[in-house]
Amino acid sequence: MEKFVIQGGNRLEGTVRISGAKNSVVAILPAVLLSDGVCHIENVPNISDVSVTLKILYELGAKVRKINQSTFEIDPTNVNSYTISKEMSSRMRASTYFIGAMLGRFNKALVAPPGGCNFGVRPIDQHIKGFKALGARVVIDNEMLSAKATKLIGAPIYLDMASVGATINVMLAAVKAEGLTIIENAAREPHIVDLANFLNSMGADIMGAGTDVIKIHGVSQLKGVNYSIIPDQIEAGTYMAAVCATGGNIVIDNVIPKHLESITKKIVEIGAEVELYDESMRIVMNTKPKACKVKTMYHPKFPTDMQPQITALLSLADGTSSVTESVWASRFQYTDQLVAMGADICVEGNTAIVKGVKELVGTSVSATDLRAGAALIIAGLAAKGTTEISNIGYIDRGYEDVVEKITALGGNIKRVSE
Repeated sequence: MEKFVIQGGNRLEGTVRISGAKNSVVAILPAVLLSDGVCHIENVPNISDVSVTLKILYELGAKVRKINQSTFEIDPTNVNSYTISKEMSSRMRASTYFIGAMLGRFNKALVAPPGGCNFGVRPIDQHIKGFKALGARVVIDNEMLSAKATKLIGAPIYLDMASVGATINVMLAAVKAEGLTIIENAAREPHIVDLANFLNSMGADIMGAGTDVIKIHGVSQLKGVNYSIIPDQIEAGTYMAAVCATGGNIVIDNVIPKHLESITKKIVEIGAEVELYDESMRIVMNTKPKACKVKTMYHPKFPTDMQPQITALLSLADGTSSVTESVWASRFQYTDQLVAMGADICVEGNTAIVKGVKELVGTSVSATDLRAGAALIIAGLAAKGTTEISNIGYIDRGYEDVVEKITALGGNIKRVSE
């Protein structure tokens, strides 16, 4: 087992380059199964979720070749299996996207329930609703989900909530279905648009991605393409929160500033100076953070995946803040770990009341999920003394070279064996 050991108190200075978006790549890699040719995917982050996804593709029969550190060549032409084992799917939440992709390719899929972060019930009922609307029969038996259709036929689908996962899965299943599929109340996150752009580059006919109504005209064939994953908005937001917690002056490179608007507004409200450029931004923090109110909502509002990081930052703010979680239930499990470091946080229902403290103090804590782990890194970088973070496998799911990137900015963090 490994852990992170952080000596807090250093200001962050320098430049950090943002990797490809985790939430995009875990949808785009399964989407390669829909292609009739070879795909070259660039800007792929070196994270454990990608490793698992590539291994699943390989086990299904795809040829996977690493071109360089961030580029992979995937040839799906010989894929002949539509089954993903419990052992593989339990390693990550996004294994559900193989259901939509394999339905689109084979009209059938057999996948075990997904794993990944555990912060409350994350049902896939909206995914199943979409599959059924397209003509699939879905059965869950012996801990396996089976989806089968004689053929998929486009249909109107209204999602009861703007679920990112359901939107992606319906897009994957519908892109080669016969006729027109209309997804209403669709999610609008940047990775939805990225997936649509990837599928359209292969020859799909998708309109409206980035709005709450997506129209998909089914096509019979998709070709292989070269494609580059967008930058990761949540990784960028995490470094924004880190420099605000520690103080400093950093340039965040390889970003799409528009994707970061809701995060940037809160960072400015908290006291940072922000300079925006075409594909980068400078964050300067020379003051104690200010308290504010945060409410997570679906894009383009403040993202739920930034909620733990902003809470860690606000635990050091001048005054009392409130953080309301309106997307996922039970996403405040990590707050006990921040309290152990000296934070003053009281969770009432779906809202955390955060009273800013003078300082956090390093101690031994444990990551409870991916973004909670990022929050503990932020807290450790700002804390007095030594912080040890265990259960860091969660963090490796979504952050590439986190030790190297933070060290290059002047932070003192090491990965050690327990």
